Amino acid sequence: MSTGRSLVRLAVPALGVLAAEPLYVLVDTAVVGHLGAVPLAGLALGGLVLSLVSTQLTFLAYGTTARVARLHGAGEREAAIGVGVQATWLGVLIGVMLLIAGQALADPVARALAGGPGPVADGAVHWLRIALFGVPFILVTLAGNGWLRGVQDTRRPLWYVVAGNGLSAVLCPLLVHVVHLGLTGSAVANVVAQVTVAGLFLRALVRSGVPVRPHWAAMRAQLGMGRDLVLRSLAFQACFVSAASVAARTSAAAVAAHQVVLQLWTFLALVLDSLAIAAQALVGASLGSGDGVGARALARRVSVYGLGFGVGTGVLFAALAGVLPRAFTADPGVLAQIPHAWWFFVGLQPVAGVVFAVDGVLLGAGDAAYLRTVTLVAALVGFLPLVWVSLALHWGLTGIWTGLAAFMVVRLAAALARLATGRWAVEGSTVPV
Repeated sequence: MSTGRSLVRLAVPALGVLAAEPLYVLVDTAVVGHLGAVPLAGLALGGLVLSLVSTQLTFLAYGTTARVARLHGAGEREAAIGVGVQATWLGVLIGVMLLIAGQALADPVARALAGGPGPVADGAVHWLRIALFGVPFILVTLAGNGWLRGVQDTRRPLWYVVAGNGLSAVLCPLLVHVVHLGLTGSAVANVVAQVTVAGLFLRALVRSGVPVRPHWAAMRAQLGMGRDLVLRSLAFQACFVSAASVAARTSAAAVAAHQVVLQLWTFLALVLDSLAIAAQALVGASLGSGDGVGARALARRVSVYGLGFGVGTGVLFAALAGVLPRAFTADPGVLAQIPHAWWFFVGLQPVAGVVFAVDGVLLGAGDAAYLRTVTLVAALVGFLPLVWVSLALHWGLTGIWTGLAAFMVVRLAAALARLATGRWAVEGSTVPV
């Protein structure tokens, strides 16, 4: 099978998986948005904290894929799926600990983000205390996606995620507006999605025929290899938490507008990342089988695809600027704030297309240390300074999204420089540490 066809075969189902969760969040945002600016702002802050908890552990997906793909390329099936077993156990254990800690910290964290007590903080805490029960299941799903992508199966994860999120997309408006549960209904629907999807991934793991006993030494090794991805995720979260906090200190309308545009950004970022998922699996398998030349050729091709994809999405959402925001809210104050972020969101799409594509290549090669360093530098010299200066100088959403633009441009330059060197293409069945 040609490289292009292999990319499409893996990327199209991965696109569905990546789009399903943010698409559900967009539905949730639209449903809650019609309750008013304050409930939407509460959802924005509560959802940010839940996202912080789950995405900080993305090494359960991306680190697992890198290890599994190399073993799969080397023909070691049982060892490859065994990595997924231990990642799943890690997800369960970490998820339970986070659930307990989250219940204790929900109130002070929400108040800190909202700038003090008030209706926005109260709504965020109420939503978050319920939604946190889905965290162990979110982490099981991350691990499941990781090992199935590594063995180049992106079809089953698509069906699993569509089933769970589709069920919850129906439940959300019913619980919020028909049963009149408000934010409670939104949180309950969220948990239903996570339980359903995780159950399907667990069934696939049991049916693989590989022993599912926990091995503590293997889990500790996975934690050690995930350190760079954890630090990288921390940099991301510091940036986006700071942005939400500054928006919350501006006004309820500003944080609600930021929520709408940020969820669209997240949606498109993950859609663009579908090529990265395919590249990660194929690059890992190529390097595991000793084909470094093929891995480098794939890297060049996926970068071009990412650019084209980003240009297309940028043009599409530029055309929808006058229409789409009204699907999420009718509040005049929120609608007046959205354009301050919207055109940054549109203009950054081509940059994001290339950055996420190259990220997938480097993750598949196990080049996590380089990605960690680049992300930390981009956060410290780009995003964070501009975000907090925007608070001091009252730049509002314009300052926040200028910071995001600087963050992405630094990452683009570093990604292209690394790709050009070729030093990332280390062959062998073991991910470099």
